[in-house]
Amino acid sequence: MASAIMADKHQIVVRQFSGERAMAFAEPSDELSVESQAALRQLTVERLMAYGVHHADALELRGRVASGEIWQAVATDLAETCLALGNSQNATPATRANMFYRASALFRMSQMMMLEDSPERSAIYQRAGAVFRDAAALTADREAVTIDTRSGPLSGWRYAPLSSQPVARVLVTGGVEGWAMDFAAMGLELAARDIEALVLDAPGYGESRMLLGHYLTADWLGAYRDVVDWLDSAGPTLPIGVIGNSMGGSFAMHLAASDPRVMACCDNGGTSAPALARSNVTFFRKMMAHAGTRSEEEAMAIWSSVKPVDPANPLRCPLLVVHGARDPLISDADATNLFDRAASTDKQMVIFSDGDHCIYNHSDDKHALIGDWIRSRLAKP
Repeated sequence: MASAIMADKHQIVVRQFSGERAMAFAEPSDELSVESQAALRQLTVERLMAYGVHHADALELRGRVASGEIWQAVATDLAETCLALGNSQNATPATRANMFYRASALFRMSQMMMLEDSPERSAIYQRAGAVFRDAAALTADREAVTIDTRSGPLSGWRYAPLSSQPVARVLVTGGVEGWAMDFAAMGLELAARDIEALVLDAPGYGESRMLLGHYLTADWLGAYRDVVDWLDSAGPTLPIGVIGNSMGGSFAMHLAASDPRVMACCDNGGTSAPALARSNVTFFRKMMAHAGTRSEEEAMAIWSSVKPVDPANPLRCPLLVVHGARDPLISDADATNLFDRAASTDKQMVIFSDGDHCIYNHSDDKHALIGDWIRSRLAKP
């Protein structure tokens, strides 16, 4: 994507995109590097868009990588182009905000294939956050928050209804790879339904990890409870719910079973046994980074403490399980196991017949389903 070329007041504007090379279904080729093949396999157009990458940017990113370019370099190049357009002389606040959100998403995607933390990765994430904050100052529909917990501070984004008082408060968490800024769309959809949403970088996630050094530890549940304390004291008393996406669904169910203040829980793509992911060597390296350790045994001990289904600690509040029948990570049996073993008398499981992981390929329908269900369980008649 190249910026405009102009000539005085009689303008000939050429915006050259590499999109003609970028097929929506660009497939990994054996001629590409292992990393490029993995990126194209894992980061589909739908998943990229669900994380805030715009359609044209997602197509160009995948297409250029499929043509032999490096994932991080292409994502960074596209981000810089978006920034330049947002900072151009004639850009209105609306255009600036749009371009800055696009740039932030692309910066975040540029570090997605990094398996371990490094100063370079932290610097990338810091820049993504700074650009996101610049955009948020223009849209005024979200605010950055920092929450003190017994394990250290946590970063998050608060989305509040703009035209009314909230009817409930909801904690939203992501997974091992998708973090708070990536789930902005869910925060906005909840706010549109009069629900105040805290989209959290929980222990081991995003800015909390990259910038504040807050990793997942064996005391993760205490930190989550401190966040519920924060929600409980954030204003007039309101019902509290929790939504977990991907591995966050496992944390959400454990938290909801452990804290009676959580009155509704949604699991979107969680697993019944997080520690079993050790069999996936590459993914488990990301889980080790989540815990800030190079010891597999230490990481296993921490992840084994996450128990979404536990006979000694049954979940009893209303539960919604959302599952994609074509999810490559969570099997039908695993999702059904979560649902069947919950002790809730009010529970529902919704299966998208062609849904991928976290239903990235039906984002609007997913947000409507989860947002409406959460409101129906939390809002007072």
